[in-house]
Amino acid sequence: MVAKRLFESVYLVGGKLATANLKRGRRVYGEELVGEGKEEYRLWNPYRSKLAAAILNGMKNMSIKEGSAVLYLGAATGTTVSHVSDIIKEEGSIYAVELSERNMRNLLELCDVRENIMPILSDARQTKNYEATVGTVDVMYQDVSAKEQAAILLANSRFLKKGGIAYFIIKSQSIDISRRPKEVYEQELKLLEGTFEIEERISLEPYDSMHLFAVLRKM
Repeated sequence: MVAKRLFESVYLVGGKLATANLKRGRRVYGEELVGEGKEEYRLWNPYRSKLAAAILNGMKNMSIKEGSAVLYLGAATGTTVSHVSDIIKEEGSIYAVELSERNMRNLLELCDVRENIMPILSDARQTKNYEATVGTVDVMYQDVSAKEQAAILLANSRFLKKGGIAYFIIKSQSIDISRRPKEVYEQELKLLEGTFEIEERISLEPYDSMHLFAVLRKM
């Protein structure tokens, strides 16, 4: 089975998305492991990871690389975080912010195995809770179910270096269920004018509905 490289440590293996496993032989969420020579790949489920869905739907700007420092807002139990961990390798770091104590318990188990993930139990709106921990990062990733999603991104943008990339998942149903998703997306993106430039807008269909994956560059 030949692996086709898409980005650093991101591949198509037998036509399925995968990352090169940082911790050989270890699964995170029951995903399939595929060995090829000296390499081992973890299949990456696009129905469980919006980043995987965006990549499969043609995302061009992949700024998460080996050695990257990433601020991840809305880490949940660590499904996508674990694949980001594969990509950045030992030299990188992920500041994984999660509000739910239940999710954090699972995330802590992941951090015991993957030392490049730093768990932060906090509301992403309360940046003062982790300002002493998070330095300047290369990349921000936000997947937060909240009404004020653009405001959260803006509050955390102070950690992102100038010219850095933010991956912003807009969840229209968390903001206003009475309006068309497209209207909600435009409203949120407009709030970011002057701080971010829009590089890509990616639909996550058929993997996720009523979500927009926006790739932004900090001005």
